[in-house]
Amino acid sequence: MSGNVENLYCQRTSPSWTSRLARALRPPDPLLRNPRELEIDAPLGRWNLYIGGAGSVVDGYVSIDLVPLAGVNVAGSAEQLPFRSNLFQRVECDAVLEHVEHPECVMAEITRVLAPGGFAHVVVPFCHPFHEYPRDFRRFTPDGLRQYSNGLQVIAEGWRTGPTATLLVFVLEYVKVWLPWRPLRAVAHGALGWLLFPFRYLDLILFRSARARQIGNHCYIWLRKPAS
Repeated sequence: MSGNVENLYCQRTSPSWTSRLARALRPPDPLLRNPRELEIDAPLGRWNLYIGGAGSVVDGYVSIDLVPLAGVNVAGSAEQLPFRSNLFQRVECDAVLEHVEHPECVMAEITRVLAPGGFAHVVVPFCHPFHEYPRDFRRFTPDGLRQYSNGLQVIAEGWRTGPTATLLVFVLEYVKVWLPWRPLRAVAHGALGWLLFPFRYLDLILFRSARARQIGNHCYIWLRKPAS
């Protein structure tokens, strides 16, 4: 199952000239993060955990992922974290729960390793295309995500990426469904991505509307472990 992850990482970091050219021509992401997502006083501590950050180095965090790729400090399962209890001041779980078989186990483990008074930041997709990393099991509504709080205090919640992001990512995937050859799909993704990405800024307006939740792209929740 981890082979998909390794293959994806190799594609993203390959030193071949074709891969370097593809990365140089890659359009900006069709989604824009909600700036209010990080408007919360959740300071980093001495020990902080990042779950699922393979291929990127996140300063201030111990990173865990399925396979020992670059940027991963510990290879292991989020359903059974190899750390002692009450250790981390802050835990980031970014677009991971949709890829695990038992999200309730991951949330129980996050609760266990989180230090009293510490914060957990969890992000999940709602309206987003199928993507295996290495598998893709589910989608979440904000209400459904709240059910996994596991006794932690909900201190903030909302939408990371909005309705325009949903529209753009599905348009890109829809066009590629019609194209049988991978090189052609890559060209179409690049050309259409450059054409469409400016529309992502419309979400800065839509984030203010309660209707954004109807077809929001990713939602988030901030949780805090009681100090006592």
